[in-house]
Amino acid sequence: MANYQITTTVLGVLFAAVILFLIRGDRLYLRLGLFWMAVALLAVLLGVWPRLLDHFADGLGIRYSPTLLLVCAVGVLFIKALHADMVNTRIERQVRRLNQSLALLQLKNQQAVNDKR
Repeated sequence: MANYQITTTVLGVLFAAVILFLIRGDRLYLRLGLFWMAVALLAVLLGVWPRLLDHFADGLGIRYSPTLLLVCAVGVLFIKALHADMVNTRIERQVRRLNQSLALLQLKNQQAVNDKR
């Protein structure tokens, strides 16, 4: 096994261990952790079988296989960023609605207190 294979495999295993630690410590949601575990598993697979990427690239007609890895990585990161923005938008909308509901409840409460006087 070449040095780069060992390095990639060890980094993938360490990355998976960190993800499991974060999930167990409730610092990372399980759903997000599953995505990152898939990334770690891919790193381990490519570390153990680096020719796997070459076979996929050949099948797609790509002559330089690391190009496939970079294009896929950029695509996955783009989708991940888009998903994060969608989740952030949903949360901001919920917070805005909660603030409006709270303001209405406070107004009704204030009016009830003033009516009692």
